[in-house]
Amino acid sequence: MTTPFPAFFHPDSKAVRFSVLIDDQPVGASITQSTLHYRFRPTSVNEDPLETYTANAKQIEDAVRRRVAEGSLEPVMVREFDLRQGV
Repeated sequence: MTTPFPAFFHPDSKAVRFSVLIDDQPVGASITQSTLHYRFRPTSVNEDPLETYTANAKQIEDAVRRRVAEGSLEPVMVREFDLRQGV
């Protein structure tokens, strides 16, 4: 089994990059700072995107698993639509 790499903020792309273990294989994924802000902390100012990711990692990683199950290939870009309520 390969270990997923830890999440980190990539300033050039303004996204948190992370991996999710699916079928014992790490799948690379990312979520933009703006998606994190608008979905999880719309009233915050200057929030830390990595902190926002960490606080909501389960929901975000579940979205990656759904996208892969639907046929998405690595790297998976998590969109606000993927995080909608009731999924």
